Amino acid sequence: MKLMVILDSDEVLTIISGKIRPLGFDIVRYRHVLKAMDNLEEIDPAGIIISAQDFPRHWKTLVQFVRSERPKEICPIVVLAGAGFSIDDAAKAFYIGINGIVPENLGHAAEVDRLQSILGRYIELDERRRARRHHMDKWMRFGLCIINPRTKELITGTVQTLSSTGISFIANDPELISLMLEDEELSECSLRVGEHILSPICRVIRKSPELCLEFIFLSAGEQELLDGYLESLPLEAAKRKPAPIPHNDS
Repeated sequence: MKLMVILDSDEVLTIISGKIRPLGFDIVRYRHVLKAMDNLEEIDPAGIIISAQDFPRHWKTLVQFVRSERPKEICPIVVLAGAGFSIDDAAKAFYIGINGIVPENLGHAAEVDRLQSILGRYIELDERRRARRHHMDKWMRFGLCIINPRTKELITGTVQTLSSTGISFIANDPELISLMLEDEELSECSLRVGEHILSPICRVIRKSPELCLEFIFLSAGEQELLDGYLESLPLEAAKRKPAPIPHNDS
């Protein structure tokens, strides 16, 4: 599936790519709105993301052009909003047919979830891609270590997100993953889930800005254990919320 991304910033492109490539999209990037419009039929994107900050005058033109031929249900459009994006801009955006607005820097986990949710709502994704990603909190008992198949060095770090089908991970020493290749299989992995240690076989999906791995093998018992633990997280998170402070109405 092709996703057309129209923005000028390479930094933002890296952020966006890291969040949406795991959903199965091939990214086609444009720096110029008119060029993107010219190539719309050729690219035939499943969805479009455009930066309102980079193109404050032309993003509306792009949306209206696309909507003249492609309804919201066929080609979702997400606008990346910068600091100068006003309430009036938001109202106009929804009026002319965008599907959602997210902050350009995607600085919070909830914003990443929103972007992925918007795209997933309108684009049919592989069920494995739909697996809910849990963003790690300090109380969650997960950990990962890997043996680099090329150097046989032990790689440790911090789990960022985890789902029943994969994991994202920031290595303590990024140099240790520099020789890994995308699509490479990692057969020596240890994943801590609560009190248990699992031994998944993983495939490298991407290496930057974080190492993203897909589980390509877990034994039936290990998969059941992982799924059960993930399903318990929302309830556990609710228990850990501070109790509301009672009001004294007297």
